[in-house]
Amino acid sequence: MVDWSVFESVKVGHVTDLENKTGVTVILFENGATAGVEVRGGASGTFGTDTASPLHLVPKIHAVVFTGGSAFGLESVFGVMQWLEENNIGFDTQVAKVPIVVGGVVFDLRVGSFSVRPTKEWGYRACQLASNSEMRQGNIGAGTGATVGKVKGMEFAMTGGVGVSFKSIGSYAHVAALAVVNAWGDVVDWRTGKIVAGARDPVTGEWIDAENYLLGGEMGKGFAPMLVGENTTLVCIVTDVGLTKLQATKSAQWAQNGLALAVRPAHTMYDGDFAIVASVGNKKCDFHSLCVAIQHAVADAILNAVRNSKPLFEAT
Repeated sequence: MVDWSVFESVKVGHVTDLENKTGVTVILFENGATAGVEVRGGASGTFGTDTASPLHLVPKIHAVVFTGGSAFGLESVFGVMQWLEENNIGFDTQVAKVPIVVGGVVFDLRVGSFSVRPTKEWGYRACQLASNSEMRQGNIGAGTGATVGKVKGMEFAMTGGVGVSFKSIGSYAHVAALAVVNAWGDVVDWRTGKIVAGARDPVTGEWIDAENYLLGGEMGKGFAPMLVGENTTLVCIVTDVGLTKLQATKSAQWAQNGLALAVRPAHTMYDGDFAIVASVGNKKCDFHSLCVAIQHAVADAILNAVRNSKPLFEAT
């Protein structure tokens, strides 16, 4: 099975709190990565996304942090920065090397303890645990308290989680996607159109079908039972194809297409869907071939997240 070792100096680490149902996930780029970001939806929570802009001075980022705990969880970013600084990794300012970190949050405060959130120590520990063979999926790291299918409220929801997927372009270039799935909508097998996880009647077990529910007009009678900002899908894509920051940004837009393949509806006012593409190599391929691979990797990572998760409130 392909793992993160296909990419040079890329490692993944998790800290998981199953009791309080939250955690943090870190993707490390010890040699740096050229990155681009695309954020959609109306309820995002992010850190440092401006550094991935083609207009920004810094050429590379050094880590991506996905965290539970909503905005409180962004404290974990500073533990990652500490670990990177201690390992002499960062943007050289001639005075000090400043680690460039991009982060995104999911809202999991309703699932476990609302008062326990990832901390600076959790971020540091995730770096210590990071490896190029970390392939666990489901209720782990930032996906520990993730849920999906909240169009009618938590009583209809199912468990989300972390998912990973790898794709090849020919036999020479690679794409990997890591997704933290905490969506308001349903997760759909994009190849068959069938719902895999989402809003489900707790009595009959039948799918509500979020999009058809919305089209039925019930939501038009008032606001959703969930507060704005309690959902989000976070995706990090890594490739060994050489990209400029502008190309990485365009690739991140295609990553959002992949998110929309698997999450329906996606990019809502209740979601803060976030995608970052990180280039860590110099291989060459057709740009559209790369983007299709990214799109498929993202959609499959989202499916893998829910297929590897355990029932809501029963993850151990």
